[in-house]
Amino acid sequence: MDINTARPVEILLIDDSPSDTDLTVEAFKNGRIANRLFSVADSVEAMAYLRQQGEYKNAPRPDLIMLDLNLPKKDGRQLLAELKNDPDLKLIPVIVLTTSRADEDILKSYEYQANCFITKPVDFKSFIEIIKAIENFWLVVVTLPPRR
Repeated sequence: MDINTARPVEILLIDDSPSDTDLTVEAFKNGRIANRLFSVADSVEAMAYLRQQGEYKNAPRPDLIMLDLNLPKKDGRQLLAELKNDPDLKLIPVIVLTTSRADEDILKSYEYQANCFITKPVDFKSFIEIIKAIENFWLVVVTLPPRR
């Protein structure tokens, strides 16, 4: 299937940092891949989105989740465990994209079945490069699970 005629890839970004969210949205907008990026700022809002509750009753099921670990209300680690224990959500690939470099966070993320762990770079150019690399690998190279 030609990339230009493929259905858009639905991406859910879960990050409480408005600046990181804006950078991620901009990086994906400038990409070559048809995608739709939705963002929520905490784990409670993320679960409402994923379960299509309240204001998210018509939200599309994401093909890919990008998750920050340091979230308000419920920690991203707890959310990751919850996602991977839910039979309806566990097949959605989760990219942990966080400022943490702690071995414990890396180990816990993989223990909770994250598909990859990426530490956010602090400078703008490197951050954009990371987002482009994610886009290239996860939206071009990888075959994502079909939507249910």
